[in-house]
This record gives sequence, C-alpha cells and structure tokens, in this order.
Amino acid sequence: MPRFMDVHTIAGGVTEEAVAGAHAADLATQAAHDVHYLKYWVDGEAGKIFCLVDAPDAEAANTVHREAHGLVADEIYRVTEHE
Repeated sequence: MPRFMDVHTIAGGVTEEAVAGAHAADLATQAAHDVHYLKYWVDGEAGKIFCLVDAPDAEAANTVHREAHGLVADEIYRVTEHE
C-alpha cells in the first residue's frame, strides 16, 4: 500500500494534547477507508503537524482527517522509506 506524509499548518500554534486527541479520532475512523495512520510529529510553536500514513491514495488519508475532526492536510506527499 502506498505511504504518505501529510503536513498540517495551524495558525497560532497547536498543543500536544490537541494533536493527540485528533490522532485518536483518526485511529477510530481509519478502518472504514482502508487507511492506517502510523506516526505523527508536532512542532507546537510553529503550528506544524506531520502524519505518516498508509492509504490507498492521498484522498483516502484526507477523508479520514475530514471525517474524524475536520483538519485536512495542507500538503500530502507520497514517500518511500529508506534506512
């Protein structure tokens, strides 16, 4: 399955707690769309959130965000993992 990294920008910053809540909502919603959120990273001061997700396509990943909490990604990139 393709892997994607999405980027959210929240004006004014974001708290770790708020992102954890949104991630929990993603996990509760993902199965209906054949999506699997793997990890996320937060830069609270900059209001940046990065999500790593396996999904059939970028739109499926964004659909989970939309349905779970409404915070769709500003950018989504298809990525491959390298060690």
